[in-house]
Amino acid sequence: MKINKLILPGVIILCSVSIVIMIVALTAGNKSREGFTPPSFDSAAVQGIPDVPDDLGYSPVEAAAFTVYLCGNVIADGNTADVYFTSADINTVWLKLRILDADGETIGETGLIKAGEYVKSVNLTKIPADGAAIKSKIMAYEPETYYSAGSAALNTTLRIGG
Repeated sequence: MKINKLILPGVIILCSVSIVIMIVALTAGNKSREGFTPPSFDSAAVQGIPDVPDDLGYSPVEAAAFTVYLCGNVIADGNTADVYFTSADINTVWLKLRILDADGETIGETGLIKAGEYVKSVNLTKIPADGAAIKSKIMAYEPETYYSAGSAALNTTLRIGG
């Protein structure tokens, strides 16, 4: 009998604790965007479709929220690499490309581009060895709010030479 009298207060306490945890989780996830600096648009972006050399492996990368075209064969010439990062004209998101080395360190990136635009080259801050593994990470942003609209990545290698 005594156990039955303890069950109801225990259930009430458990429900109360659960509600408090849910409220904390919901408010913690709704952090202010104060201090957020949105990425800038790429000043080198060009409207249209690029004329890409056949040997660069230029092909589409399709994700749920966007389609981009990008070179699978990335060749560095000095401190730049031609990537021909192109946002399909049907996209409804803004896109950015980041090049990462094998350690996940950013070694180059574009600014944002809009649908129907492309950026030919990325400036590299560090040049890995010839044949080093790199990752081309594509990030999508909702226009105006800059909320994430997803991302995709392409693993490849960096070649040195023009």
